[in-house]
Amino acid sequence: MAGAAGGASGLGALGALAEDPAASALLTDFDGTLAAIVPDPATAVPVPGAIDVLARLARHLGVVGVVSGRPAAFLRERLAGAGGAVHLVGVYGFEWFEDGELRIAPEVEPWLGPAARVVAAARAEAPAGVGVEHKGAAVAIHWRRAPEAGAWGMAFARRWAADSGLELQPGRMAVELRPPVRIDKGVVVTRLSSGCRAVGFAGDDAGDLAAFAALDDLARHGVLTARVAVADEESPAALLDAADVVVEGPVQAIGLLRRLADVVEARPAAGG
Repeated sequence: MAGAAGGASGLGALGALAEDPAASALLTDFDGTLAAIVPDPATAVPVPGAIDVLARLARHLGVVGVVSGRPAAFLRERLAGAGGAVHLVGVYGFEWFEDGELRIAPEVEPWLGPAARVVAAARAEAPAGVGVEHKGAAVAIHWRRAPEAGAWGMAFARRWAADSGLELQPGRMAVELRPPVRIDKGVVVTRLSSGCRAVGFAGDDAGDLAAFAALDDLARHGVLTARVAVADEESPAALLDAADVVVEGPVQAIGLLRRLADVVEARPAAGG
C-alpha cells in the first residue's frame, strides 16, 4: 500500500492537480468511489456531496470525468446535477456522450447482437436474486443478493464466453462478458487527459488497474500523476499496492475531492 492521503493540504499526490488546474484532469470510477456498493446495483446513487464536488472541480480543472463500467445513460441519470462539463464514459469506454448524443465505439458494434443473446439466456436461466445487467455490447451478472449463486454465475459466464466470443471479467460478486477489443479505462484516461500536465484517477476495483497503468505510462512521459484507491474489505490488493493515496470508502473519497476543490478555489485568479 503506497500510503494514505497526506501533505499540508491532506491531498498527497493529488495536490499536483492544484498547481495548474486548467492543465489538470481528474477522473473517477462510479461504484465504490462516488457511490457505495449496494446489494442491488440498480439502486446505487452518489453519496452526498459527490455531484456538487464534481461540478465545482469542473469549473476549474481542464478535464473532469467519470469512467465507469455502468452504461453512459445510467451515469447521466445519476449525475445529472454535475453539469455538462463532466465527461461521462460508460462500459469501460465503449460508450459516451458527445454534444448531448450517445456515442458507441465502432469496435464494439458487432458485439451488440452476441451480448443481447447472452442477456436473454441469463435472464431465462438465472437463479432467484441474481441480477442481469444489459450494457449494450457487454453483460454483467450480479449475485450480491444471492451469494450462493456465485458458482452458477461463473459457470454460466464461462460457457457463454466460449460460445459468444465475449471475454470474461470477474468483479465484485459479479462477472462481466465484454467484447474482446482494446478499449478499457486506461485507454479512456489517456484520451481524455491528452495535453494535461497533471492527471489523477480514483477507483476501487480490478477494472481500475488499467487506469492506474495508463497513469504509469503518462508519468514516464513527465506528467504528474495521482492514483487514488478507494478501499474497503473487498478491494484487490494489487490496486492498493499501486496507489499513491488510499482512502476508506466513497465518503472519504468525496472528502478528498472536496479538499482538492477547496485548494483550487483558494488559488489566486490567473493574472491576479
